[in-house]
Amino acid sequence: MTQRFSFTRLGQDGAARLGRINTPRGEIRTPAFMPVGTAATVKAMRPESVRETGADILLGNTYHLMLRPTAERIARLGGLHRFMNWDRPILTDSGGFQVMSLTGLRKLTEQGVTFKSHIDGSKHVLSPERSMEIQKLLGSDIVMCFDECPALPAPRERITESMELSMRWAARSREAFGDRPGHALFGIQQGGLEEDLRGKSAEALRAIEFDGYAVGGLAVGEGQEAMFGVLDYAPGMLPEDKPRYLMGVGKPGDLVGAVKRGIDMFDCVLPSRSGRTGQVFTRRGVVNIKNARHADDPRPLDEDCTCPACRSYSRAYLHHVFRAGEILSSMLLTWHNLHYYQELMQGMRDAIGAGDFAGFEARFLAQQAEGDIAPV
Repeated sequence: MTQRFSFTRLGQDGAARLGRINTPRGEIRTPAFMPVGTAATVKAMRPESVRETGADILLGNTYHLMLRPTAERIARLGGLHRFMNWDRPILTDSGGFQVMSLTGLRKLTEQGVTFKSHIDGSKHVLSPERSMEIQKLLGSDIVMCFDECPALPAPRERITESMELSMRWAARSREAFGDRPGHALFGIQQGGLEEDLRGKSAEALRAIEFDGYAVGGLAVGEGQEAMFGVLDYAPGMLPEDKPRYLMGVGKPGDLVGAVKRGIDMFDCVLPSRSGRTGQVFTRRGVVNIKNARHADDPRPLDEDCTCPACRSYSRAYLHHVFRAGEILSSMLLTWHNLHYYQELMQGMRDAIGAGDFAGFEARFLAQQAEGDIAPV
């Protein structure tokens, strides 16, 4: 790959940004939502179906893939894109978040993290250098540096130590990544809910220089109000000419509020996981298809949606296949949720381009507040 990774801002409305990321494997329209393909698959979806929802990029999980089937095996089989039949861009996380959540199964040192696999108890070591090696074997287009992400709330001393360790690991990740034309390395800002620590983290990352920057350490228990409080200042600490990625977020309202504050990229398991449990996101808020009130309802989930679930099936049928435990339920409801998320992102892109993001947000919030309309 000789083409370089690049980011172009095409418009701005307030802090909300319209842009385009160019990669050798295709264009990523921003603001962008990345469906999560944890184990080289978006659960209940074919890659072709994910693309049909409008997704330009997927996320893969370093921790899960390094354990099964292993990064080395994927590399021997031609890399993650070929392995999972997805020829568009892929971002891989560093594995740090999953490893840090293995309470009682890990040991943290300056060098990295030693942990036991949740699958078979086998011992593994993950460090900045090993994380970069795994992500290179996978062949991901956007690589995340290795960091530590403590759960919130946490004492300031703990947040400070974690942020400083993450910045040392960021420098090691940058060195281990090297120069890989066509591939990008993103740094991750840490600092919890502390504005001064966020500033110090951003300063350290800018000095190292990355192709993009993530706001990490949020959506870990602090709540939306606190998260928005951080996003009121954190994105502005990062370079304007590089993409800004909010990791692990979130609900539709989180996405709208974060785009308003200058975020360009998102990922979250919520739309796919919720689809499998009967929770559906629509223009009028959340619909729980398991509820008995849908059993005789001939209407679609969302009358304005063009996904296969809304185009061809009634709420009554979707209620039936969910209650019957049919696999089709997970397929259709996941497809709908991912389709809705991509339509939401397109709506925000259109609004920014038209200079009407405030109007878009007002209409979004009003419609969500109305709630789902009960059957007549």
